[in-house]
Amino acid sequence: MKEAASPPGHMASAITSRLKIMADMDVSEKRIPQDGRFRQTVGGHEIDFRASSLPTINGEKIVLRVLDRRNLIRGLDQVGMPPHVLGKFDEELRKPEGLILITGPTGSGKTSTLYAGLQRINSPELNVVTVEDPVEFDIPLINQVQVHERAGLTFAHTLRALMRQNPDIIMVGEIRDTETAEIALRSALTGHLVLSTLHTNDAPGALTRLLDMGVPNYMVASAVTAVMAQRLVRTLCGKCRKEAPVDDVARVALGIRDADGPFYTPVGCRHCNPDGHTGRTGLFELMVMNRSLRRLVMQHGTHEDMRKAAADAGMVALKDEGLAKAKLGITSLAEVTRVAQDWEGDEE
Repeated sequence: MKEAASPPGHMASAITSRLKIMADMDVSEKRIPQDGRFRQTVGGHEIDFRASSLPTINGEKIVLRVLDRRNLIRGLDQVGMPPHVLGKFDEELRKPEGLILITGPTGSGKTSTLYAGLQRINSPELNVVTVEDPVEFDIPLINQVQVHERAGLTFAHTLRALMRQNPDIIMVGEIRDTETAEIALRSALTGHLVLSTLHTNDAPGALTRLLDMGVPNYMVASAVTAVMAQRLVRTLCGKCRKEAPVDDVARVALGIRDADGPFYTPVGCRHCNPDGHTGRTGLFELMVMNRSLRRLVMQHGTHEDMRKAAADAGMVALKDEGLAKAKLGITSLAEVTRVAQDWEGDEE
């Protein structure tokens, strides 16, 4: 986070009220959190804003999430997937049925990957339906549904309804509960390609998470075809980056050897932000289901066992993918170490 501006305190009420009006929130209600959205033209481009208010002891706190449509929709070859991951992921997208999961924490680019995947396979011959909360971007030739919890239009309710619409491909914005998970997996078992997201630290963790949610093991083993875990790291400015020695924190966290490298660190120049970064790219860990993984699911195997089986089958870990991009000078070891803290958690 960076301090960009600090308006005088007496303007706080006027600023929050204006933002709440733009986002269609209740201006008079300051005791409970609220959410809203609005669209604004900035520099000749339409920008979507998601607004969230939170009452604090010092007044309301407003957070705006900025969604630039130009950056939201990208091709799979533009999100940072290495060739070995892109080729395998493309194969999974071309299959007529099965469940493909994208996992990672909030803000790791899961929705952008889903959209990129949909655009990869979208065509007039296919009936593609999405269920989202909220709909991030309007995609041509795709039927998009926004859930409305208060009206009873939940993920599970919408999924049951759209099964009567004869869809070929279904995208579920997020699997949040057991009911939604079971409907998504059942759809994948009955001749539909289903894409969705789940909050887990790594790819094998998605299997144990589904089992922990109470989904029958035979459904998980039969329906899931691939799981992609991802993170976002900042990219270095190619004009001002410089070589830097490896610090002890990165050496221990990432298992770096003296023979590895060289590695680079941000500096900052007129071509980039003052901190030496010019954007973000993804780190990806793709696990394709095989006989060994399905057997472990049926036996309720541990997360460690599933991770070992996935690695034996050729899965490149997020940490190794991050190191590879750091060696190429795309990102820094500090960035890889920062996001590594997310996937080092215990998934058991």
